[in-house]
Amino acid sequence: MDFCYFIGIDISKDTLDWAVYTQQQGIQLSIQTDNTLKGIRSALAQLKALPDWKSAQAVYSMEHTGIYNAHLLEVLHESKCSIWLESSLQIKQAGGMQRGKTDKVDAQRIAQYAYRFRDQMRLWTPPREVIQKLAFLSATRQRLNQAYNLLAIPVAEQETFISKSLQKTLKGNVKKSLTALKEEQKAVEQQIHELIQADARLKELFDLMISVPGVGPVIAAELLVATNEMQAINDPKKLACHAGVAPFEYRSGSSIRGKTKVSHQARKRLKALIHLGTMSAIQVKGDLQDYYVRKLKEGKPKMLIINAARNKLIHRVCAVVRRGQKYDKNYAPALA
Repeated sequence: MDFCYFIGIDISKDTLDWAVYTQQQGIQLSIQTDNTLKGIRSALAQLKALPDWKSAQAVYSMEHTGIYNAHLLEVLHESKCSIWLESSLQIKQAGGMQRGKTDKVDAQRIAQYAYRFRDQMRLWTPPREVIQKLAFLSATRQRLNQAYNLLAIPVAEQETFISKSLQKTLKGNVKKSLTALKEEQKAVEQQIHELIQADARLKELFDLMISVPGVGPVIAAELLVATNEMQAINDPKKLACHAGVAPFEYRSGSSIRGKTKVSHQARKRLKALIHLGTMSAIQVKGDLQDYYVRKLKEGKPKMLIINAARNKLIHRVCAVVRRGQKYDKNYAPALA
């Protein structure tokens, strides 16, 4: 589709800054509204007042901002608008050297980015409601786990450095809180389980994923959210890149700028879970453990082996989903 109007929207908790860019006039309009349903509809009314305005020829570009763009996405989707969600880091790096920063200027930069990279546009489609619920429950489980560790780990670590009577007192101070957090964790995990089991598609994908050694319920749920039911990302190389385990070379001409390494631009939560799953898999009898031991004997660096094992785990998840069959360690692909 050919777009004539490129609307950049800078999102904050309370306000939205809008900028309209066209090839003929550059920045044609800059306005600010409240980040409310009323404010968003007011902005759309002002856009319709532009000369020769055609809604079908407009694309709305914005950064990922989590819950702050919920109202905006709701109204734009209901209005059947074309929406482009882009990484904030991608927009920033594409802008080159920048001086100064205001919400108004950021909205203009987003609009200009949308125009410059219109050939690389990826229009956003909303995930199903069940995936949105799963994402919130998964985030809640993560926060509960962090809160539990924040209390439990220091108490355990200080045990050998203080008197037994003081340690007993300190444990008693947090005992009720830890018990409550553990119960709330179990309740959220039960809600996640029921949510997945009640949806045929999610249950099918979930069962396929957890059949892979090293992939448990927590990793499978995070993968469902991160890949939007394996629709947004289903290629193992792209998923490995998204999870931050894909290795990249750094060289220029004959100069090698450091070792081949993974990028820090990744979904950190998914990366941490994939790492834990891989470490679990190489500690039990199986082909991943055999691979790990064999490569250690060959003198390969430990983290290089672990990262290769993490990639194998991701490739296996994508393979079972693609085939629609649970993991079989004896599986051999048919010859063409």
